[in-house]
Amino acid sequence: MKVFNWKNTYFLYFLTSLLWACGGSGEVNNPPTPTDEGKNRTIILTHLADNIIIPAYANFKGKFDIMKSKSDAFASQPSISSLGEFRTAWSEAYIEWQKVELFDFGPAEKQTLHSFYNIYPASEKGINDNITNPNANLEVPASNAQQGFPALDYLINGVGKTDTEILVYYTTAADATQRIAYLKRLTSRMELLLGKVTTDWNGAYRETFITKTSLDIGGSTSLMVNGLVLHYERYIRSGKFGIPSGAMMNGVVSAEKVEAFYKKDLSQILAKSAHQAYVDFFNGKAIKTGTEGPSLKTYLNALGAKDSSTGKSLTDLLNAQFDVNKARIDGLKLNLYEEVKTNNQAMKDVYTEMQKATRMLKVDMTSAMSITITYTDNDGD
Repeated sequence: MKVFNWKNTYFLYFLTSLLWACGGSGEVNNPPTPTDEGKNRTIILTHLADNIIIPAYANFKGKFDIMKSKSDAFASQPSISSLGEFRTAWSEAYIEWQKVELFDFGPAEKQTLHSFYNIYPASEKGINDNITNPNANLEVPASNAQQGFPALDYLINGVGKTDTEILVYYTTAADATQRIAYLKRLTSRMELLLGKVTTDWNGAYRETFITKTSLDIGGSTSLMVNGLVLHYERYIRSGKFGIPSGAMMNGVVSAEKVEAFYKKDLSQILAKSAHQAYVDFFNGKAIKTGTEGPSLKTYLNALGAKDSSTGKSLTDLLNAQFDVNKARIDGLKLNLYEEVKTNNQAMKDVYTEMQKATRMLKVDMTSAMSITITYTDNDGD
């Protein structure tokens, strides 16, 4: 005989009423909190791709195309005037390059764009050897310092003390024809590589980037963060400041290893541009509007990332350190070669401050995001 249990009946009635009240259709409706929305990596990756990375490459391509046009004009008719126009376009493209160089993941990593575009100091011997050998292989690592912006720097700024002396190398010198051919070869190769990268970003890779949302080593977030941290550590902190100043070279000062060595008054501008581009990307600042959107900052805030020793917001501390670094860089001479020679402590101070940001990016940020650093270094971070 079954015994009627009024308590069970009441409980079922109460549960049914609760479900109806919460969902209207028998389903519990729990809308995501703002913090949960902030963790949506698809939204973040989409904003970074559509509003920063792709537009930044478009801006760079615009500057590069002008440089390529001015280079071709100089090659066609070398003159003081065409040299000056080429040099100006090269400077502007080099500055714009600093704003995409940090995207050393995905298509750029596939094409090893950074290695072929901006390894300095340029190898004068390698460049001159290549001028005499039109079949020199520019696709191997040994050729990195023989091409890209640093090689162009040497060829249009460093082969003579004056514009008149430089012009001789492209007009009446015995190897003038070969030099012009090498200039054209370099800019054409840069154009080819850039075209592959921008085509990928404007095509299939964009979809891959925004849909591979996992945090494992093959996911877009992991690849991006690894590329960004490496860029800040190795190419901004070390390349632009730590190596020339000797701060990370056991005190061995190497002023000749500054960026834009032959156009020395450009070196600080390049460093400022690279650092600001990095800060803007971290904060999700859109290229066209200048407004901030979903980003590494908003993601870390959604995770509640804190500094373990002070309990302060990690993003607040990082942005505060970025501000300190910017002030240090702004205080340097335009000519970083001269700064190393006459006021090297200022260069070392930039490195020291950037090291603080490096630790927060490489250790605190990646730990909060559960991302594994997959590249190696030997400076103890």
